[in-house]
Amino acid sequence: MTASAPKHGPSPAQGSEPRTDGASGPGPGDDPVAPLLQIAHRPTLARRLVSWSSRPPGRLYLPACVGIGLVLLYEDSVPGGHLPAFVLGMGGGTVLAAMGALRLGIAMGVARPMVRRYWMRWIAAPLVAAAAIGLAVADIPLQGRVAASAEQLMDVRDTANRSTTVPMNGDWAGLYPLTSVGALRDGTTLYGVQGAGLLNRSGLAYSAEPLEEGVFIGGHGSRVYEHITDDWYAWTEY
Repeated sequence: MTASAPKHGPSPAQGSEPRTDGASGPGPGDDPVAPLLQIAHRPTLARRLVSWSSRPPGRLYLPACVGIGLVLLYEDSVPGGHLPAFVLGMGGGTVLAAMGALRLGIAMGVARPMVRRYWMRWIAAPLVAAAAIGLAVADIPLQGRVAASAEQLMDVRDTANRSTTVPMNGDWAGLYPLTSVGALRDGTTLYGVQGAGLLNRSGLAYSAEPLEEGVFIGGHGSRVYEHITDDWYAWTEY
C-alpha cells in the first residue's frame, strides 16, 4: 500500500482566494484614510480666517509693526519730512492697523480666552503705534537728530563761503547728508538736506536771532520757517 501525497494549502505569498460574495476587502496598497479624505470638506475662507484670527500676533506681525514705527520716526527726523519713508510708513501702518483690528475683532467673538491668555502680545502692537505717534507729535526724533548733529553743522557753517551757496554733494554733517550750505545777509545759515521735503524743498536753518514762524520774511525768498530747538529751524520753500 502506498501513502497518498499530502495536500498543501495556499502559501502565505499567494494570499487567500478571492471572495465570491461580491465584497472585496482592502488590498495591500489601499489607504484606509483615503475615503475619509475624499468625503471631508475643505476648510472655507471663513474657517481659515477664524483659525488665523484666533492665534495671537506672532513673529512676523509684531516685528513688522516695530519696523514701520522706526520708518515713521525716521521720516519725522528729516526737516520737512521724507517722501519715500512717509509713503512706506503710512501705507504699511494702514495695512497693519487694518489687519490688527480685523484679527482682534474676530478673536473677541470666537476666541476670547486666547485674547485674555496672551493679552501682552495683543496690546504690543497698539503700544508700539502709540509710542511712535507720541514721539513724532513731540518732534523728539527731529530735535534729537539736530542736537546730535549741531556741532558738525556749525563746523560746516564756519568753513563755508558766506558770499555764496556751496554745493555739498551729499557730504554728511553729523547725521544729515547735505546738498548745499549758504548764508543770507542777516546771518541766517541755510542747509539743504538730501531727500528733505514731502512736496517742496526743505532743509535746516541756523539763526542767532529769532525767526518768525509760518510767514514769509523779507530777504528770505519764498521760505517759511518752523522752530526746532535752540537756534535751529526747519525751512520749506514754496
